[in-house]
Amino acid sequence: MYCSASTIDAAHLALATQVGTEIADRGWQLVSGGGRVAMMGAVATAARAGGAHTIGVIPRHLVHREVADIHVDELLVTDTMRERKQIMADRADAFLTLPGGIGTLEEFLEIWTGADLGMHDKPVVVLDPYGHYRGLFQWIRELQTLGFIGKAALERMTMAASVPDAFAALRTSS
Repeated sequence: MYCSASTIDAAHLALATQVGTEIADRGWQLVSGGGRVAMMGAVATAARAGGAHTIGVIPRHLVHREVADIHVDELLVTDTMRERKQIMADRADAFLTLPGGIGTLEEFLEIWTGADLGMHDKPVVVLDPYGHYRGLFQWIRELQTLGFIGKAALERMTMAASVPDAFAALRTSS
């Protein structure tokens, strides 16, 4: 799960809560960035409330900034962001990206690139019901038109406008 650890917008927090609830309802586990604030915290709290096993992976230097979620079933504290991302990638069966900032974007692009390069075959889904990534994906389509991104790369990622669509893509791909 990649998402914001900073926004307090009610609609985004409700989306994160809905995603966490859906994870629990499906009997899945959550692997997240280990923060207890904003969307990251809302997903984990809702997943845990529904009985899902939660794993948080957080770099030592973010333990206080993102307020480490001490209620997760497993809290893994790493020395670096690179270690965090590797552990999250290794422990996850699929990747779901919600709205977020540059950190979320960086994690999504890295995992999508890895899928395109054949480094993993796990589903990569972006849930964007509010058009948060509209400009990004317009630019990506332009890059495809110019020949910088191939059709196969675009097919390795699913864009979903609703929670049911996102989870259908995760289910059918995994």
